[in-house]
Amino acid sequence: MVKMNGETLMTDAAAFVVMSGAYLQLLKKKSRRRSRRRWWMVSLNQSRERYSGTHLMADLLKEPSGRFENFCRMSFKDFEKLLQKIEPVISKKDTRWRKAIPGKERLTLRFLASGDSFKSLHYLFKISAQLISSIVPEVCSALIKVLSNVIQIPSNESEWKNIAKQFENIWNFPHCIGSMDGKHITIQAPINSGSEFYNYKQYFSVVSMALVDADYNFIFADCGCQGRLSDGAVFRNTELFKKIENNGLHCPSDEPLPGRNIPIPYLFVGDDAFGLCKQIMKPYPGLHEKGSKERTFNYRLSRARRVVENVFGIMASTFRVLRKPMLLQPEKVLLIVMTCVLLHNFLRKSRSSRSNYSPPGTFDSEEDGNITPGAWRQNQDNMSSLLPLRNIPRKPSMEARTIRNELAEYFMSNGRVSWQDIYC
Repeated sequence: MVKMNGETLMTDAAAFVVMSGAYLQLLKKKSRRRSRRRWWMVSLNQSRERYSGTHLMADLLKEPSGRFENFCRMSFKDFEKLLQKIEPVISKKDTRWRKAIPGKERLTLRFLASGDSFKSLHYLFKISAQLISSIVPEVCSALIKVLSNVIQIPSNESEWKNIAKQFENIWNFPHCIGSMDGKHITIQAPINSGSEFYNYKQYFSVVSMALVDADYNFIFADCGCQGRLSDGAVFRNTELFKKIENNGLHCPSDEPLPGRNIPIPYLFVGDDAFGLCKQIMKPYPGLHEKGSKERTFNYRLSRARRVVENVFGIMASTFRVLRKPMLLQPEKVLLIVMTCVLLHNFLRKSRSSRSNYSPPGTFDSEEDGNITPGAWRQNQDNMSSLLPLRNIPRKPSMEARTIRNELAEYFMSNGRVSWQDIYC
């Protein structure tokens, strides 16, 4: 048995403490080597100050005419005009740790123009996909607010009659005060939505309804109905339908067509997705003999209806975010669609952007009944998002059938055009 005095025990204890401390320090060093350093921003995003979206747009402005316009789908003048209006709303303050994304980069136009994923835009602008996902709805909301006045539904008889005059002069359809259509916009299955947005074609969608004038401008747009609603119910849920039902549109009083005696209302033209009623004309169902009044009416109505078809076409051709299913929640999709609708009118009415947005040849053109397809139709092969409403047969009222027959008789008499027999 070995005897140890108190001094020896204290010396051994001190040595143990020193060795334990050294061992713990060694473990900490190894742990630091193994752990990866976490950065406030990923390395790609840290290079934003050297080359960001702002630098990219500055470079585009130095390029030959058209590069910036193609990238943002508008002139630099209009880009600056929009930026000036919304920058106070969308800009953020710098913090101690990082600089805020400038309003010029937050403007969401490239996302609308390309439809690229947030991940793809992350590599282009060096902004995280998570931040882009919050910037897009925020900026769209700001654009909707500042552009809300570019869509104005007529408020009196005189304004409605001006639209009717345009339709008669350009498309040879009298008493027409708007061409209407609706589209299913494909989306991903919303969280906890069940069948709320699940439509008859077995995919998830929201629905956009629109009314346009003879010059390809929206005069009414409604975005938001769930895809599960029948297409007739979609229209009945719009503010436009409620105003029609309550005589709240201040439309002109019924008048006879030139050379005719029966007064008929000023009306809208639609396709088979809409029910025939006093205020909405749709084609005669079925096939009809060449030269018959039914076939002639259907041809003349299709010419007036082609306007709204062209509007949806050019909008999807320019804002490619509309060309494929949106992997976003419905509330964000609705903001995006409404922003595109408002930008369409804004660009159509802009002197500096109109020629770039819809140059000659963009829309269908017609001379003596001979139709030349618009340039937008060449880009429809991969369209998988804007899909038509379903055609639902409905029994119309006798009054509605009388109005349609009166128009058909007019097209065979006083309202005949010289070239219609070639195509009817």
